[in-house]
Amino acid sequence: MNLLRKLLFPFALVYGVIVWFRNKFFDARILKSTSYDFPVICVGNLSAGGTGKSPMIEYLLRKLNYKNIAVLSRGYKRSTEGFLLLNGNEQAIETGDEPLQFKTKFPEVKVAVDADRRNGIAELRKENAEIVLLDDAFQHRKVKAGFNILLTAYGDLYANDFMLPTGNLRETYSGADRAQVIVVTKCPKSITLKEREHIRFKLQIKQYQELYFSTIKYAEKISDGANEFLFDKLSNNYSVVTGIAKPEPFISFLKTKNANFEHLKFPDHHNFSDAEIASLNTKDCILTTEKDYMRLKDKVNTQLFYLPIETDFVENEQSFLKRINKFITESKA
Repeated sequence: MNLLRKLLFPFALVYGVIVWFRNKFFDARILKSTSYDFPVICVGNLSAGGTGKSPMIEYLLRKLNYKNIAVLSRGYKRSTEGFLLLNGNEQAIETGDEPLQFKTKFPEVKVAVDADRRNGIAELRKENAEIVLLDDAFQHRKVKAGFNILLTAYGDLYANDFMLPTGNLRETYSGADRAQVIVVTKCPKSITLKEREHIRFKLQIKQYQELYFSTIKYAEKISDGANEFLFDKLSNNYSVVTGIAKPEPFISFLKTKNANFEHLKFPDHHNFSDAEIASLNTKDCILTTEKDYMRLKDKVNTQLFYLPIETDFVENEQSFLKRINKFITESKA
């Protein structure tokens, strides 16, 4: 924690108190929260990014065998306003990078953006959506999802964090009590039973909650958006561009390839300036994340590749899916 964040500690305390009262007002129904009589599943976190929400949304889209599933996102840093149903031909600046990524990979799925989640859900119902996946809406309490999947990263558990701006928490970790399922993401594949039990204790898992552990599965090949290639397609000295909250696991994986690369690190959801794009176009070859690719593909003229990733469960994957399918079945009934 740097010195500036420590100096902002009083502001973190004030922010924490405000958020705590806000949650209490929603819990007491002083502030209105809308419930639904069809399956609404929220994937969220307590911290400000970097827990793997996008891979989890994609995992659910691959694994849930239902028609008419829709994804609703805020569309962070997009230039448009209001409700927008994607057709896949938009640019990331219009939709946000993650929604465009979902639509590109799952063209049959209805993907929409709307900062007003209640309005977004209502509009998706007009499009015959039967199941709605909410991307990053855990703190959007005007909507009461029927099922909450809360993510926390292995190396950055919310139990070890503090409120913004001193830490990275959007709300106090008592907010985790609203989740039915908690998934510790980005775990090492070799995580031991002793480590898992220690994490269970630290997170104070409730009796009604289930805890799962997942890891990042990197693809064996890189992609240019149309074709896949082996890693040797990259030049000997390539550039790695990241604009994600926590690029460390991505960089650590690339280092296992014994390659020579420079890492150009930008803030999460970074909108690249003309000067930055001009600089990137001087590079021989660029490898980036799939999310960053959505923002760069229409701007960069040099060779541009991305490395796909997926969520992979360490154990008990079928138990996880069974619990979600049970919720969907009961909600539809």
